[in-house]
Amino acid sequence: MIDGLKPYPSMKDSGVEWVGEVPEHWTLTSNRSMLRRRKVLVGNRYTNYNLLSLTKAGVVIRDVSTGRGKFSADMGTSQEVRSGDLVFCLFDVPETPRTVGLSRHNGMITGAYSVFECDDCLLGRFLETFYIAMDNRKALSPLYVGLRNTIPHSRLLGTKTPIPPEDEQTAIVRFLDHIDRRTRRYIHAKQKLIALLVEQKQAITHQAATGQIDVRTGRPYPAYKDSGVDWLGDVPVHWEVRRSKRTFTPRQELASSKDVQLSATQAYGVIAQKDYEKRVGRKVVKILRHLEQRRHVEVDDFVISMRSFQGGLERAWQSGCIRSSYIVLQAATEVVVGYFGQLFKSVGYIAALQSTANFIRDGQDLNFENFCRVDLPFPPKQEQQLVAATLERVTMGIGLAIERSSREIDLLREYRTRLISDVVTGKVDVREAAARLPDVDPLSEEDVDDPAHADAGSNLDVDEAAQEVNL
Repeated sequence: MIDGLKPYPSMKDSGVEWVGEVPEHWTLTSNRSMLRRRKVLVGNRYTNYNLLSLTKAGVVIRDVSTGRGKFSADMGTSQEVRSGDLVFCLFDVPETPRTVGLSRHNGMITGAYSVFECDDCLLGRFLETFYIAMDNRKALSPLYVGLRNTIPHSRLLGTKTPIPPEDEQTAIVRFLDHIDRRTRRYIHAKQKLIALLVEQKQAITHQAATGQIDVRTGRPYPAYKDSGVDWLGDVPVHWEVRRSKRTFTPRQELASSKDVQLSATQAYGVIAQKDYEKRVGRKVVKILRHLEQRRHVEVDDFVISMRSFQGGLERAWQSGCIRSSYIVLQAATEVVVGYFGQLFKSVGYIAALQSTANFIRDGQDLNFENFCRVDLPFPPKQEQQLVAATLERVTMGIGLAIERSSREIDLLREYRTRLISDVVTGKVDVREAAARLPDVDPLSEEDVDDPAHADAGSNLDVDEAAQEVNL
């Protein structure tokens, strides 16, 4: 796929610190000569336009039928976008999914973004790829100014961009399109595998934790009885069904000055905030107010967070404190925490929790009352221990396979990012490789999207964040 890549024979200093050397025959061209700022406001005609958003997938049409995608009264301040325009996000905040997108749609976008016309479609695609690559490398930092970390329009337009000849632009765009299709296809296959593994893990957990199978035999128990609980159905005849508030009670202790700050996460449970930041590679919002109201947490407590309805209750792996909006549950003495940790993550329990209230629709937090409305299966203590140990052993292998596939995806994305950067900055010559590509890519007819790379819906918060920046 990438045989024959080699460096250019002759390079020169681009004169742009964050670009470095470029091929000798490339021209350093001012953006002002290639781009013109579009300043057309839509006014009260906004309902006649598609509402656009800049996401990881580029410039996409937002769904205005529900939620945050709806039109609002301030849409009249939005600006017109035409197909072929470049939309820049000229502020630097953690929620920013990408710096630029080439619009394939006519529509409008909030005034927080900057829209530029580019008459040459091929050049527009090259500029989009170039500035995305620079953004991924964090190379645009020298352009940001002020406390708000913004790029003034004059600064962007005055910046010079290394531009290859037109035939070379064509080769670069063609080669990178080919690479992108190949990598997205591989990533999609890995994501399908991960989804199947997650589904398998969920099914095993639910069946074992609710007594549908006996972990000692891998088959159903000999005799069952009606649990009287809709989400459970029949349970083994020797199991109990208990009220949740009889099994877990809220912990009333407030935090002490020695308590470390914890984070409640779906991926890792309740862990120290500093450990969570290390795992995800980014900082999280720190609690600065009402510290005296934080709640104390002990190891093996469970935490009800506002997102518990999405992924079950979170088990505490470390003692410390957590924000006052969370509810901390301590278990009764006869409870095996490992068993309930599995139960609370089962699809059946989460679905039952979701059915307890309208908090999802109304924006309310999940609370102890919701928790108490879901009755729980209660096997004998020795059986709780057996189920917990078996599930930990069985699901560990599945978890390792998921982690391995996820890591392969991450590595491929990193490779793709580095390769694109090297190509658009002239570090490698792809002209020969592009010439060998087939006229019709055999994958194009069944091309697939990489959801993590092209998830339009998950980045709508960027528009809200953008409104806070005064450009």
